[in-house]
Formats: sequence, C-alpha cells, structure tokens
Amino acid sequence: MNSAKTVAIIGAGPVGLAAAAHLMERDMTPVVLEAGAEAGHAVRQWQHVQLFSPWEYNVNQAAARLLADIGWNRPDPTVYPTGGELLDQYLVPLATRTPLKDVIRTSSRVTAISRAGFDKAKTKDREKARFEIRYQNGKGHETMHADAVIDSSGTWTSPNPAGANGLAAIGEREAQRNIAYGMPDVLGKDRDRYAGRAVAVLGAGHSAIGTLIDLTKLAEEAPSTRPIWLLRGSNPAKAFGGGANDKLVARGELGVHFASLVSSGRVQVEAGFPVAAIGSLDGRLRIATATSCCGRSVVVDELVVATGFRPDLSFLGEVRLRLDPAIEAPLALAPLIDPNEHSCGTVRPHGARELVQDDPGFYLAGIKSYGRAPTFLMITGYEQVRSIAADIAGDREAAERVELELPETGVCTRGGVEGEGAASGCCGGPAPAGADACCADDASAKAAGRAGCGCS
Repeated sequence: MNSAKTVAIIGAGPVGLAAAAHLMERDMTPVVLEAGAEAGHAVRQWQHVQLFSPWEYNVNQAAARLLADIGWNRPDPTVYPTGGELLDQYLVPLATRTPLKDVIRTSSRVTAISRAGFDKAKTKDREKARFEIRYQNGKGHETMHADAVIDSSGTWTSPNPAGANGLAAIGEREAQRNIAYGMPDVLGKDRDRYAGRAVAVLGAGHSAIGTLIDLTKLAEEAPSTRPIWLLRGSNPAKAFGGGANDKLVARGELGVHFASLVSSGRVQVEAGFPVAAIGSLDGRLRIATATSCCGRSVVVDELVVATGFRPDLSFLGEVRLRLDPAIEAPLALAPLIDPNEHSCGTVRPHGARELVQDDPGFYLAGIKSYGRAPTFLMITGYEQVRSIAADIAGDREAAERVELELPETGVCTRGGVEGEGAASGCCGGPAPAGADACCADDASAKAAGRAGCGCS
C-alpha cells in the first residue's frame, strides 16, 4: 500500500475534519481547505439549533482518538447537543488543539479543480496525473497539488429558492431584504426581526418545522407574532414524521409537538401553495401561487425559505463526475436516497465504492454527496470518509467493510413526498371545460358579469 500521499479535503466541517483524522491514522498528509475564517464555519450559522441525534452519533472515532491525546472529556453519549455545543465541545478543540491544527487552511475558498496538465476531454494517462486545486485567500490565488480529493464542502451556501419549479420565484431576488434562508435564530439574535410580525415559513422539513415552533414560542411573548406555514404539498401530516416510531427520539418528539400546534390553530396552514411570485404591497411581501391575479396569496412582513439545499458544483467543471441527473448525487448512492421513491431517513451504510467518481481519487462526501436529497445523518458521513481513507491507502478490504449500524427512523413513504396536489390551489380548482377563465371562482365571476379576475 502506498500511504505517502497528500489528500486535499474541501471543507473543515465535522465530516471534513473526520476525513483528515482518518487519513492521519494511515500516515497520509491531509490538507483541509476551509472557505470560512474558522473550522466549522457552516455550523456557526446554526449554533442555536439542537441536533436530532445524540452525541453518540456525532463524534467520529478517529477524531476522538486524536482528542483523547489532549485529555478531552467525551460528552455524555445520550445528550442531544446544539450546534454551538457541537462546536465548543468537539469541533473547536479538534481543529485547534490536535495535530489537525497544522493542516487546516482557513479563509481558503476553492475555485477550481482539474488534473494537472489535463483538461476534461483528455483521457490517455489521465489517472496518473495529480489533482490541481486552485483556491483563493487573503493573499490572492493559490494552487496546490494532491494525489486525491475529498469534497466535503457541504451545501449550506447553496439554499434552494422559494420558487416551486426549482428557480427563484419571480421577484424573489428583489425581495431579499425580507427573506431568510435555512433556519434563522428566531428566539435569539434574530428575535427583533420577527417579533410582532407576520412571518411565512416555506418548507416541509425539520428546519421549517423548527422555525414555526420557535415562532409560536415567540408569539407567547409578542402576541402579534403570526406564524404562517406555506406548504407546497397538499398533506400537512407528511411533515409530522414517525412520532414514537422514530428511533431518533428528539426528531419524533418534534413532529408530535408540531402536529399539536397545527391542530390547535397556533400555526396558520396554507397547503397546496407552490410559490410563483413575490411582490411588494405597502412595504410588505405579497407571496402568490401565480404570476397573474388568478391565484392564492398571503401578505406578510417576513419570509423564511426552508426548502433545503443543493450542492455547489461550479468549481468541479473540469472533474469527470458521474451524478444522478435529478438528485445530483453519485449514481450508486442516488437510488438509496431519491425522495421521489421514498422519504426514509435511514440509508444503508456506504463508502468509497458508491462515492468515487470517473476521475479516480476524487470523492464526494458528507451532505454534499446527497445532492438535493433532504435527509442526512452526520454519522453516515463519518462512515463514508473512513471507507474513503482506506480506499486511498489501497486497503480495499477496509474500504468495503461496513462499520456502522444506523438507527431506524420509522418514517418511510413511497411514491413521492412533496408536491402532490400542488396545482390544485387556484381559487377552488380548475375552471369548467370551455370557460374563458383560469379557475372555478373566476368562471363564476365571469358568469355573473363581474369585471376583472374573480380570484381576488
């Protein structure tokens, strides 16, 4: 086995640091390129969020062995940490007090990757060429070469837009001042932004649910706070999860609690609401399901878009990738996580074999490897990079071995998880055949001789 290798790792988050720890154990040299000013930059954006999995599933074993050498006290494995606790008790000491501190380059944003001396079209002897990684820091453009690359840069900087068709809604960019993406700190640093205001939250995942729950808590202190749930699909119950059947107890409890808030009327529900346009009305946001007058709309002060994330592939244009055209995940992994087929939170453990690309030595890992699929557990990423490190070292047996048993979620639906019935939200359904109208209410208005759109 040739272990005298340099491996570039993109991203100093939990998975990227775990990859570096595994590579060090195999006497390889990792170089971690982190776009942010500190390791764990993305985690710092959601420090207020409690994880759904306990410490047991959030500590990588190779990283723990590095930490043990500095007298680190392992957190209680049954406790559910917040993002801030994950940073303070695990990521920060790992990045600043272990040998990893010497291989992390912060404020280093990767801008391009290729094979040295090869463009994407050139094949002969391509696999013999090292990777050339270009990145930018405060000094300007830098270049490094590596024998392998692990891209664990995540998806945090690439949120999905509000538009139901995958594009930004008409007017979305112009309304950025009143739009937040992901999961804002409603009860903390962002409290003044949302207190006493009408706030629409778009999405059906855990970030949307968590934000809506926080808004109901804020409404107890600021009663004029009004949470509004915008749901593209027609069945709100799909967002409630598996309840007591979910082995990740905190996630199951979240769904049960949220269901009670919805049933009590503390959250206004607008189901079947595919956002098409966002405009301004008297200084507020008008969010509509159609670009014409014929559609449903809500008027709010703020919008939180919690529709998930997508991978940034812009700097991988010269790498030979083989990705599923819909999910944008590696081809062997995509069928396991495709939300068009299932919404199971549990995916069988997988590693280098499923993640390697057509350029040998290049791997996608962590949540970026899931492409646009919505569900990911940190411990899955840890198993990925353990296998990848073994594969790079030439230890095929270890790369193929499964060293992880994942908890069952008890949540699984087939045949699509979002969007069904999304087209049925216009003014009471479709217009009768032959009517010169866009929908049923508009047809009735025109039949009564009223001018204009009958949907307003």
